[in-house]
Amino acid sequence: MSSTTDFARQLRLADLRVTQPRLAVLEAVQANPHADTETILAAVRGVLPRVSQQAVYDVLHAMTAAGLVRRIRPSGSLARYESRVGDNHHHVVCRSCGAIADVDCAVGDAPCLTASHDNGFRVDEAEVIFWGTCPDCSPSHR
Repeated sequence: MSSTTDFARQLRLADLRVTQPRLAVLEAVQANPHADTETILAAVRGVLPRVSQQAVYDVLHAMTAAGLVRRIRPSGSLARYESRVGDNHHHVVCRSCGAIADVDCAVGDAPCLTASHDNGFRVDEAEVIFWGTCPDCSPSHR
């Protein structure tokens, strides 16, 4: 788990000022993988009770743009945020409860999948979402 010092270093390396809301958001995203904005807001308000919802949204936007957090949005789901960035991993989502877990890339290099026709694009990332039922929701595990 990262410390406040690590979070401050990450912000500086991304050319972002080190502020209490930014540190609190980084900590909340780290502690709550695949959390939606309401979960992150609640975690931040546990540390900074007076922080505004808009401030948290702005911090998430700035950190996503800087590559410090990754925003994912599985179909039919709210946007989620995670601190695991830069490795082109994928996700598996439970159709029943909505739980999300990381799935490592099939090959390991970005992108780990090759498009059948790239239409002239220089592809640098592939995003795959696997859908199924998690162990807790699966009838065989009840």
